[in-house]
Amino acid sequence: MPVWGFCVVLQADPIRVLVTGAAGQIAYSLLYSIAKGDVFGKDQPIILVLLDIPPMLPVLDGVVMELQDCALPLLREVIPTDKVEVGFKDLDAAILVGSMPRKEGMERKDLLKANVAIFKTQGAALEKYAKKTVRVLVVGNPANTNCLIASKSAPSIPKENFSCLTRLDHNRARSQVAMRCGVPADAVKNVIIWGNHSSTQYPDVHHAMVNVHGKEVKAYDAVKDDSWLKGDFISTVQLRGAAVIKARKLSSAMSAAKAICDHMRDWWFGTLDGEFMSMGVYAGGNSYGIPEDLIYSFPVHIKNKSWNIHDGLTVNDFSRAKMDATAAELVEERDTALSFLSQ
Repeated sequence: MPVWGFCVVLQADPIRVLVTGAAGQIAYSLLYSIAKGDVFGKDQPIILVLLDIPPMLPVLDGVVMELQDCALPLLREVIPTDKVEVGFKDLDAAILVGSMPRKEGMERKDLLKANVAIFKTQGAALEKYAKKTVRVLVVGNPANTNCLIASKSAPSIPKENFSCLTRLDHNRARSQVAMRCGVPADAVKNVIIWGNHSSTQYPDVHHAMVNVHGKEVKAYDAVKDDSWLKGDFISTVQLRGAAVIKARKLSSAMSAAKAICDHMRDWWFGTLDGEFMSMGVYAGGNSYGIPEDLIYSFPVHIKNKSWNIHDGLTVNDFSRAKMDATAAELVEERDTALSFLSQ
């Protein structure tokens, strides 16, 4: 008599992932990667929550249709909405892409004021509706200060659960060094972006390593051009976003989406041994002399969904000056933003 065996495959419960600005061009490049398992795992079902402003809802309906038409096995549900009580409910991850873009003739303080209002509202929604374990990535600019405002507006969610995107800058720096050395991008590790996601950021390769013909060498020794590393390399990374806008007449989308995926995947699954990545995180308790009440980009390593700033790196006078300059800009942004927050 034949004996039948049954194999029961238990699949994880779906996680709820919010993307704001979901009808925009970054989201359009991002959503497919999330939905097919490139970020949270090939066996992790997803409920995608797509939030945007009311005028964008017809566009969002088209995005939903496309996601459905991809026939992705991990995508269990897509929820388009313009309501925060729907968008932020029971979230496991929130990717806050939407923000007020800078318009022609707009003063920086006006931009900050508009975004303080947006991220105060979204922080309060996280506080009220999301899981306290939610991981929040702020992409919308000015990302560091928007992230700080969101965190301050969600006091019961740990500050460590908030981060902003500097992985795009990190990837840009890694790629520039790789191209200069004639190696693949993954042959370069431990570049650092310090500070603000702005033109004051400091791309630092003093601790970076390059795998050249199977041997790891310091980036300065691999590149063999100190003046480029201290000059054009830094300015190229700092101003890359503006260069893309000038060429495409649109801001970075494909590369931004890739960086978001990299950031969230590392946050979920951890960094490799011996490697650190750049991430805008709360500066409290840092060992690099950076003012504490800031979201500042540091080198971090990640384990069990928790990041730690990589301590003990030597900082020379050249680096110190650039790290302090970008911190000063963040302090000024923070103080301006907090004055609006209290109004």
